[in-house]
Amino acid sequence: MLAAFYKPTKDRYKILIEEKAFPSDHYAVESQIKLAGHDPSDALVTVGPREGEHTIRTEDIIDAIHRHGDSLAVVMLSGVQYYTGQYFEIQRITEVTHRVASVHRVLERWWDLAHAVGNVSLELHDWHVDFACWCSYKYLNSGPGGIAGVFVHERFAQDFDRARMTGWWSHNVMSRFDMTNKLELNEGAAGYEISNPCILAAASLLGSLQVFEQAGGIRVLRVKSERLTAYLECLLQLHFDNGGSSPPVRIITPCDPAQRGCQLSLLLGRAVFDKVFAHLTANGVVCDERKPDCIRVAPVPLYNSFTDVWKFVEILRQALDL
Repeated sequence: MLAAFYKPTKDRYKILIEEKAFPSDHYAVESQIKLAGHDPSDALVTVGPREGEHTIRTEDIIDAIHRHGDSLAVVMLSGVQYYTGQYFEIQRITEVTHRVASVHRVLERWWDLAHAVGNVSLELHDWHVDFACWCSYKYLNSGPGGIAGVFVHERFAQDFDRARMTGWWSHNVMSRFDMTNKLELNEGAAGYEISNPCILAAASLLGSLQVFEQAGGIRVLRVKSERLTAYLECLLQLHFDNGGSSPPVRIITPCDPAQRGCQLSLLLGRAVFDKVFAHLTANGVVCDERKPDCIRVAPVPLYNSFTDVWKFVEILRQALDL
């Protein structure tokens, strides 16, 4: 997608990303900048949390967009930040980039939705996002190596002259087997596909999506998600907020439900981190460690219950009492 939408010029060549974006995002951006003949030390613009904070303020993102607006080619951010669980204000930030682009000509808006799809409600078309990418092996449950997804706004549906990487599946499905070697691009996102997916991976993803539909869809699940996560937050505050400057468990995910998905990222003392995580694992808790001191806990509404949340907090209490 960057190959298609990152079209740097002499004056407009920079890409704005998070300071601590997932490494694969950094690698992809840096490689495209180098392929275009630019230096990442100059062309890669990052925005991060303020001193002593863990999440990025929307106003700081907007300020960075305005400061670099005349040289920005792409703004690329996460929908939900993988480490902190912060749900960025996609609509507001995208609106700002549109206003900047109206002054500085072309500016593409790209969102990495790896931790957002299947987790939070998304209205990419109505928010006028240019393009987005995501994996399906997290909240969509397809398993490691599962199919990637892509969104391309309909205003680009017939942008057939846009240079891009193409392949067998970029070709119009109705004439693909005419074998003419004359590319007839599919419209929309399908025109950015390259090769056929693994049918077994597709089957597992289809099964998951059918369960989402049977459960009432993401809007229904989001209501339960907010309640589950709030319940987890409440229990953690009840048991671990000692009123001091160094509580045994510290939540770094935003407390506003509108600024988070179902994930809470918890900071533990480094001295007890390995012991606590080992105890959680030994007692059947499936969560994620981000060393040296962070555990990511996600009460997923599709298959987690309020009882699961209560049990987790009890096991965490036991772990910290060891």
